[in-house]
Amino acid sequence: MKHITIDLKNALSFIDQNNFKNYDKLVKNHDEQLLKKTGKGNDFLGWINLPQTISKEHLLEINDTAKHLAAISEYIVVIGIGGSYLGAKAVLEALTGQFDHLKHKNKNPQILFAGHNLSEDYHYELLDFLQDKKYSIIVISKSGTTTEPAIAFRLLRKDLETRLGKQEASKRIVAITDASIGALRNMADQENYKSFIIDDDIGGRYSVLSPVGLLPIACAGYNIEELIAGAKSMLDISQQDSFDENPVYQYAAIRHALYSENKTTEILANYDPRLTFISEWWKQLFGESEGKENKGIFPASVSFTTDLHSMGQYIQEGLRNIFETVISIEKTKFNIQIPHDEDNFDKLNFLAGKPIDFVNKMAELGTTLAHIDGNVPNIKIILPEISEWYIGELIYLFEKSCAISGYLLGINPFDQPGVEAYKKNMFALLEKPGFEEETKKIRKRLN
Repeated sequence: MKHITIDLKNALSFIDQNNFKNYDKLVKNHDEQLLKKTGKGNDFLGWINLPQTISKEHLLEINDTAKHLAAISEYIVVIGIGGSYLGAKAVLEALTGQFDHLKHKNKNPQILFAGHNLSEDYHYELLDFLQDKKYSIIVISKSGTTTEPAIAFRLLRKDLETRLGKQEASKRIVAITDASIGALRNMADQENYKSFIIDDDIGGRYSVLSPVGLLPIACAGYNIEELIAGAKSMLDISQQDSFDENPVYQYAAIRHALYSENKTTEILANYDPRLTFISEWWKQLFGESEGKENKGIFPASVSFTTDLHSMGQYIQEGLRNIFETVISIEKTKFNIQIPHDEDNFDKLNFLAGKPIDFVNKMAELGTTLAHIDGNVPNIKIILPEISEWYIGELIYLFEKSCAISGYLLGINPFDQPGVEAYKKNMFALLEKPGFEEETKKIRKRLN
């Protein structure tokens, strides 16, 4: 079976080749720190062997719960924010047909999301849409008190309980939360919700291969066993000593080598719109993991060829602190050829009979060459196709590369202390009990 590979040839000329040879030993040492749990943040490494350790029984329980929810629901609302939302969203967007949400013959419920923003209009429109629909809720939160998902859960839970009564509503609510403590755990126990555990040693942005991501993906009808098998495949590949055959080592190393050459912004590019939310998940993974101590590569993303007509100019000729990583898909799911046209007003008959993907691939190659000429290093990550297996491989490749990248920077890639700054200010402005002193200070600052 083919696997994801990485092509560095269009990035190596931008770095010190002799220095790059030293990364072989560096990344292996940092990988050993991960495996032996001796590095920074080692109490958050539960994800690293998850594809190997997750049991068939656990996957069966997740699938059985998904079948139960699917049998009683037209829609399932997943409530979460950050990694509790982006991972599942990324996989679902990658695997789902672009227009499936407009079809009315789907045998699986459609997955909707809430709790990832504080827009009043969004939540009003969601509740309004669900008024005549059969729906269930998957609520994801370790604490149960994170503001965005807690508000959304309060709104949707009240709606279900008003319509169905508490007892019936409880059959339509699944909580994914802490094993023993927190508001959501207490509520799940009290209301008898079906629940799954978020292990203490798995952070949100590394949780997509846990029930956090697997349950919504299974509810949509996708094969979570294949997703896990793909991740395990990349885990096995990442344990190879050969640097040249280990895409995890190569990706972590080339990123840091380019960063050392003042390439401080990485642009993740795709040529298939199904991968747009893979980029969003990737941005959180790397941004929240690396952006500390005034260090880190800034993660940005584009969808080509669409964004070649907007961001293309900057990438070609803007500030030269950028490099580009392209997710390249070898094989499309469908084939559609460009037809011949007798009038040929658009002058495209030279493409007649060729598949659209051929044009897309030539656009990809042409763009790569143009960007290299514009002094933009190019890394290519090659997926044989978009499927559960290869998305699983890609997820694990990014997760482990991110951890090694953080260690190369000398920071803890598993905490996020900066995220608390906005919460402290928000709670003070909202006059949350316990924040009285902060409220006085911030009011004085604003006057």
